[in-house]
Amino acid sequence: MSLIPFLRENARWLAAGAMLSFLSSFGQTFFISVFSGRIMDGFGLSHGQWGGIYTLGTGVSAVVMLWAGGLTDRFRTRALGAVVLLLLSCACLSMALNPWAAALPVVIFALRFCGQGMVSHLAIVSMSRWFVATRGRALSVAGLGFAVGEAVLPVSVVSLMLVIDWRWIWVAAALGALAAIPALAALLREERTPQSHAETDHAAGMDGRHWARRAMLGHWLFWMMVPALLAPSAFNTAFFFQQVTFAEAKGWAHIELVALFPLYTGCAVGAMLLSGWLLDRIGTARLIPWYQLPMVVGFVLFGLGQNLFTAFLGLVCLALSAGANNTLPNAFWAEFYGTRHLGAIKATAMAVMVLGSAIGPGVTGALIDLGIGIETQYLGVAAWISMASILMALGVRRAVPLLPRSL
Repeated sequence: MSLIPFLRENARWLAAGAMLSFLSSFGQTFFISVFSGRIMDGFGLSHGQWGGIYTLGTGVSAVVMLWAGGLTDRFRTRALGAVVLLLLSCACLSMALNPWAAALPVVIFALRFCGQGMVSHLAIVSMSRWFVATRGRALSVAGLGFAVGEAVLPVSVVSLMLVIDWRWIWVAAALGALAAIPALAALLREERTPQSHAETDHAAGMDGRHWARRAMLGHWLFWMMVPALLAPSAFNTAFFFQQVTFAEAKGWAHIELVALFPLYTGCAVGAMLLSGWLLDRIGTARLIPWYQLPMVVGFVLFGLGQNLFTAFLGLVCLALSAGANNTLPNAFWAEFYGTRHLGAIKATAMAVMVLGSAIGPGVTGALIDLGIGIETQYLGVAAWISMASILMALGVRRAVPLLPRSL
């Protein structure tokens, strides 16, 4: 099916996925980190303390995701989405109203669990389950919500904080999440479900099986993927979380760095759409082992470059991997482990990624407090990603013969 008929015939479901993806921004690091300076000043926190709070709240959300993510196998997106969006609205309001540093870990947990965790999980699992032959395109279109959030929100927030108190921005986010509930209900009035599309929605994985989570955890491929699963969430999160510190280390104004983010997002959108198109044509296995290699170049540039042009080039490289990360790993779980238990399986992968996003800010903040500069850290990040890519390539190569069809 060509793109235009695909968009026209599936507009309401794709729009629901894109809306959920966008709303997950309120719990994503690229949004929360813009407030880092205000939060540290307002609560009297050091880099290490703020990073530790973020790590604690995010880490607990990863544990809870192991249970909550499986709810997508039992409840319709329309119903579960309404509950999660209501909780996200409450979390945003809590950030606006919270006066105590001691309560920050709870607020961060709520934002990360509802936003980065459940809202994005709902969008991804729904697209992966509802679409099979066009899964790559569906994930790409729904992923535009992530891209729009990354492009629009940081610059908007930095600009708004020049004229209004930062807490009012969180009130607006709460109202936005709340207003999305009736919109989601309207879009999914005729929801695509596994029950009504059983023939296309349940695709088998390796060995012709529908893998349950316990079986997946006992399989060698999952553990060979874990270092690569951690990499984008840990290190992209760390980059955006430490954006203020990074700009200071380079001697740039924060707004100069943030002004590059829309360019980053444009490249990420292009990479996401291209990876989705390629995924539908040549399969996940041929693409996924290599998609993190541009990140290696990006972090080397962040570590060694000294001007905004090298930062731009580094962001382009980061964007190439980030865009592909919105499609390839999500399709990987459905393709290699089947879709019948996809909610529980993807929840486990999501928990690993959320754990990575907890580790990144905590480790970088602690290392900064110990006197290890962010530029030196980024060279170590490049080495990690290189090794993780090699391990992922070896695992996928070994697993391909087990798939029910050759790729």
